[in-house]
Amino acid sequence: MELDIKEIMRVLPHRYPFLLVDRVDEVVLGERIVATKNVTINEPFFPGHFPGHPIMPGVLLVEAMAQVGGILAYKTAEAAAGEGDLGTKLTYFMGIDNCKFRHPVGPGDTLRMELTVTKSRPPYWKLNGRTYVGDKLVCEADLAAMLTDG
Repeated sequence: MELDIKEIMRVLPHRYPFLLVDRVDEVVLGERIVATKNVTINEPFFPGHFPGHPIMPGVLLVEAMAQVGGILAYKTAEAAAGEGDLGTKLTYFMGIDNCKFRHPVGPGDTLRMELTVTKSRPPYWKLNGRTYVGDKLVCEADLAAMLTDG
């Protein structure tokens, strides 16, 4: 299963400048998701982080992974409920453990975020996330989320 930006925007409440997922390349419901974000010089955080040496803030790498995990939780719950969207359901980011930033991310990089479910007891989810630029691991973290009424 692949998702384009229209489907991502249907599932996530985020909008510019906080929508940090451009495309979902693969979904295995209840198990795994792979998504992409293209990082451009036009990102609103680059003028201040850092002038003359643009680096994507680590907190936004984690937020991007959390959004991808939210898509997986939502799409899995939606499939379990049958056809049609879940209305006002939202995925809330609940926690982060074991976060490591391995390499800086800058303009021109393409993030490939891979998240795997480590524990699922709907509406609660635990996921291991890894973000790559090419073959280089740039960020990893264990995330917790909950699907709830918005």
